[in-house]
Amino acid sequence: MAIVDLVMPKLGESIMEATVLKWYKKPGDAVKQDETVLDIATDKVDSEVPSIAAGTITEVLYKENDVVAIGEVIARIDTGGNGTLTKQPEAAKPVVHEHEAAAEEVPYVPQPVAAPAAPVAGSNRFYSPLVMNIANSEGVSMADLEKIPGSGNEGRVTKKDILQYVEDKKTGVKPTESAEAAPVTFNKPAEETRPAAPQTEEENVKSEASSLLPATTGKTEADYGGNVEIIEMDRMRKLIAKHMVNSKQTSPHVTSFVEADVTNMVLWREKVKKEFERREGTKITFTPLFIDCVVRVIKRYPMINSSVDGDRIIVKKDINIGMATAMPTGNLIVPVIRNADYLNLVGLSKQVNTLADNARNNRLRPDDTQGGTFTLTNVGTFGSLMGTPIINQPQAAILAVGAIKKRPVVIETELGDTIGIRHMMYLSLSYDHRIIDGSLGASFLTAVAKEFEAWSMEKTW
Repeated sequence: MAIVDLVMPKLGESIMEATVLKWYKKPGDAVKQDETVLDIATDKVDSEVPSIAAGTITEVLYKENDVVAIGEVIARIDTGGNGTLTKQPEAAKPVVHEHEAAAEEVPYVPQPVAAPAAPVAGSNRFYSPLVMNIANSEGVSMADLEKIPGSGNEGRVTKKDILQYVEDKKTGVKPTESAEAAPVTFNKPAEETRPAAPQTEEENVKSEASSLLPATTGKTEADYGGNVEIIEMDRMRKLIAKHMVNSKQTSPHVTSFVEADVTNMVLWREKVKKEFERREGTKITFTPLFIDCVVRVIKRYPMINSSVDGDRIIVKKDINIGMATAMPTGNLIVPVIRNADYLNLVGLSKQVNTLADNARNNRLRPDDTQGGTFTLTNVGTFGSLMGTPIINQPQAAILAVGAIKKRPVVIETELGDTIGIRHMMYLSLSYDHRIIDGSLGASFLTAVAKEFEAWSMEKTW
């Protein structure tokens, strides 16, 4: 027989691992080429992994909920050949939906990645991202992690070690503390514990943020008193919670507000929407109009399109706009429109509608949520007049647009002031005060509002 390896596919340029969600095949099951073998998940997107060959599943190497590094062998398939063990010439690429397979023609060659070790504040022990991921998902604090004896090189904690610790904790077995390990407390000065490995301020903040989401307490409805219902967070909601806490701990948030008269924009869209859909085959919403204005202003204020790396400011030359999108579950996801400044209104409309539809139907690919440099969220969709959005790390700013409302306002004309009914909207910008001061944030936001107000009734697409 010939055995081929099915490996964890590469899911995006910055994704180093994925979680096994569900196996559709078990050892002994027959499988066809391109038939779905399992579902996997990153921190944003769920995907399917198809079989790379027809045959019989002989071995499944990971259980559901295991976190697996990219390039690791996850299953083996007997193709009924001459009995040799062969490495696959190209690994399976994730399939999000059958009709999208044609768009992913580039084969993937497996690239096993050795994840870099992560230092922990107040200790000279190092932990791989895989171990840290398991610790976060299982509610293992940094102090408890320091107590786990490591069986790896130089006493490092391996995946097997932390999983054994979690299992022992569930069964009530008291884990044996390592002679070399010392509990870490973040409220102690570093000199009172073990000399700390070199670490940036941002890494310290992230280490603390990982412990801000406590493990499940195990309480029942009766323990909370009154008439309550306990709802367990799903995987995405846990990740969203973690990202939001991390963002608040990383960036000092400031939010500025401004009001815009978007009457011209509303009337123009109303005038062209039927012809636009007939000619272009897609609807035109307000989102591409907003993005069209925002990218022009970003070019005038490039510091808005930046991020922080330690003591350095990274100014992004590409303008990749993330758009917060609500999913049927109520969770939010942020697909990204790459190089938005190179797209006209037709291109923006098609990108917005395609990404929004894929998000709502769970058809986003992992790369669809990567590489954003600035985010737009339309809180007005849900009736909110304004909001104070949380920055989508590692970006430096996020713009929220509120509901458009008709109101009587004072209009300045050459003949004097008058009162008229106008379509008004509030804009709010949350920004990272480490690199964006109030003057820059407010100037950018005011410029965006003026772009909205200056929308030409004669604009073509």
